[in-house]
Amino acid sequence: MPNEPDLLTAARRGDLEAFNRLVLAYQEEVYALAYRMLGDPEAAADATQEAFLSAWRHLKGFRGGSFRGWLLRIATNACYDELRRRGRRPQVPLEGTDEETEADALPWMTDPNPASSPETMLQRREVQQALETCIRRLPPKLRTVLLLVDVHGLDYAQAAASLDVPLGTVKSRLARARRAMRDCLGAFAELLPALYRPKDDEHHA
Repeated sequence: MPNEPDLLTAARRGDLEAFNRLVLAYQEEVYALAYRMLGDPEAAADATQEAFLSAWRHLKGFRGGSFRGWLLRIATNACYDELRRRGRRPQVPLEGTDEETEADALPWMTDPNPASSPETMLQRREVQQALETCIRRLPPKLRTVLLLVDVHGLDYAQAAASLDVPLGTVKSRLARARRAMRDCLGAFAELLPALYRPKDDEHHA
């Protein structure tokens, strides 16, 4: 947003209209994160609303840096609150501390080249459905870091700041999340276009 710094300055002074413009800029992304974390449209809408209310209440405490990352952190906490309310405590049962680099990101997290043919559009929907299914199967903490880095594009440092965890924790969780996604997507390999099929050496590594 070209005017984001000015809007933030005004919003921190109590300008609700300026804050509402920030809400309009980020509400779709915040809702998408909440929906993928919670898997329920109504709960995601509630968490999105709570995230923006919390952001408004605590805006004077925003110390600069990435407003988007700060907002996604608040949204993540709102989703964790909802998971705890449901009695689903975030857990990370997988073993291992392997780290991956940006080059190791799952190739199927990127959309295929734009095309308008019905076949390509169908393939894209199949990819999206498989991704959403596998993301929902991840434990919440792994799901969150995968969403922040591979879906919403935060770098490791931004994700660590958003989650208030060490950088190494982000790398470890992301490696486990990507590994779990590879295993899960292997079951969908025949449904996915070749670009998205995990290679045999990756799947069995």
